[in-house]
Amino acid sequence: MGIQSGRTWDEAALKWVKTTEKTVSYKKNLSMLRWLHPYLSGRSLDSITQGLIEGIGSIKEEETSGATANRFLAVISVVLHQAHKWEWIIRVPNIERYDENKKRIRWLTKKEYHRLMMVLPDYLKPLVKFSVATGLRQANVKNLAWSQVDVSRACAWIHADQSKSNETISVPLNQDALDVLEAVKGKHKTLVFVSKTGKWFGDPNNKDWRKALESADISDFRWHDLRHTWASWHVQNGTPLYVLKELGGWKTLAMVEKYAHLSPQHLAAYASNVLTEVA
Repeated sequence: MGIQSGRTWDEAALKWVKTTEKTVSYKKNLSMLRWLHPYLSGRSLDSITQGLIEGIGSIKEEETSGATANRFLAVISVVLHQAHKWEWIIRVPNIERYDENKKRIRWLTKKEYHRLMMVLPDYLKPLVKFSVATGLRQANVKNLAWSQVDVSRACAWIHADQSKSNETISVPLNQDALDVLEAVKGKHKTLVFVSKTGKWFGDPNNKDWRKALESADISDFRWHDLRHTWASWHVQNGTPLYVLKELGGWKTLAMVEKYAHLSPQHLAAYASNVLTEVA
């Protein structure tokens, strides 16, 4: 019969979940599909790339854990594999799972960052630099509109319906971020960042991005790890965790505690409490 092109995620997900109606996992499957809906609804199956799936996994892993993220990645995988079985897509993207024994944090050193910036194509450099300067998630950066930026006040904002916390996020802009905005000014009437064709960024986690990582000799690094880099550099330079929480738009302090080990200075004052020498 051949491949039936043009099929969407919604069609595949609906057809698959119906096959689980009489199982104990049916309600859980529905719940996970509802969470995935904003990221995949309306997409053609052949537009669901490895980079897109990694980005979705990163969001869930950051909110919860590697183990939970793996459950959602498994749902994406089973739907796509069924679609392949139905001859709706030619192949299924490779989907890597998380190490469930520990919380994954991968961030760039300053040397790695500068190596990466040296080899990135020009159209990706502003997006990467702005991401590290602000800590914003990929979707918030690539969809950022000029109407969400006030250069005179050195701030930007993410609307509540665009944030994972469902709350408006105020984004103070440092000099790096302001330099980026100055460099991209005038490239698009509405959008701050555009692709190499001058249009909306579909998926910056693309072949050019992966090629640059390889050229810079950077391994085990995803686009979402730019946010980890931003947070790690903040903590290493003395930003308190409660401030980082507000800057990053996290709902709870527990979500930023994974960065605490990067800044042991706040414990240094107490280290002398167990000195063996008698005063």
